[in-house]
Amino acid sequence: MKATEPVKIAIVGLGKIAHDQHIPSIGRSRAFTLAATVSRGSSLPGFDHYGRLGDLLGARPDVTAVALCVPPQVRFGMAWEALQAGRDVLLEKPPGATVAEVQALADLARAKGRTLFATWHSRFAPAVAPAKDWLAHREVKTARIVWREDVRKWHPGQTWIWQAGGMGVFDPGINALSILTEIMPHPVHLTSAEMEFPENCETPIAARLEFEDAVGGTVSADFDFRQTGPQTWDIAVETSDGSLKLSAGGAKMEIDGRPVDQAAEAEYDGIYARFAELLAAGSSDVDASPLVHVADAFMLGRRIVTDPFHDE
Repeated sequence: MKATEPVKIAIVGLGKIAHDQHIPSIGRSRAFTLAATVSRGSSLPGFDHYGRLGDLLGARPDVTAVALCVPPQVRFGMAWEALQAGRDVLLEKPPGATVAEVQALADLARAKGRTLFATWHSRFAPAVAPAKDWLAHREVKTARIVWREDVRKWHPGQTWIWQAGGMGVFDPGINALSILTEIMPHPVHLTSAEMEFPENCETPIAARLEFEDAVGGTVSADFDFRQTGPQTWDIAVETSDGSLKLSAGGAKMEIDGRPVDQAAEAEYDGIYARFAELLAAGSSDVDASPLVHVADAFMLGRRIVTDPFHDE
């Protein structure tokens, strides 16, 4: 039996996340081979490079998939163009600048018979699936998210994150929401929010959120971009039958205070393995629920103006 040839994929956008995660994971994958890159600025030595997505789509019909690693404000047009051209599309998180964009892309992918994968890399952290299984048959009483990190460390010089559509602190905070929406046995909805906006920015630097589910469970979230020193990415859950804590962004888990061994962290390897499964099945995976919670925060949230932010 002839082995399946790897899917030729192009990376669109050669920023930090592409270099840190996508390129290494594609290099380790047996299902994909990196065939080209698209970027207005930088290129990758040894690979075909195009300044515009349209140039790639016209010149390389053999490249059947694209991974869009550009900022969310410009992602919709590129995803639409690729799907119209009959290519399968992987979207970095968040999948769009608005919920309506994501729905429109899902509809187009369905109409064109293409695969669209809205990725949430934190869902592939090693402790997330075990946490979901542990919570599945328990009654959640309360959950507490603390997601605090240093924006200067993780997003140096990335001015887009402070522009409308860039999400600000929700760029990392949505990772926590992607885990929450994956592991909770019942859906939650936002009940209140307050957000701190630097006076010179269009997106928040901190946010505090409150959620409820339909059966009495409550969730609070504390997101902050101003933490220095050790970073905090924790979710603690109290149930009717014990407690669970995820830390290190879902890489570690404790049950009733006792550590539980987990596999090695390989989030983006998991993303590309999932993309390969979707391509083989001819299906899509487009869950916008984390983005819905962010949109609700902007709808319900109280705005607090705070000190200006300077990236220096």
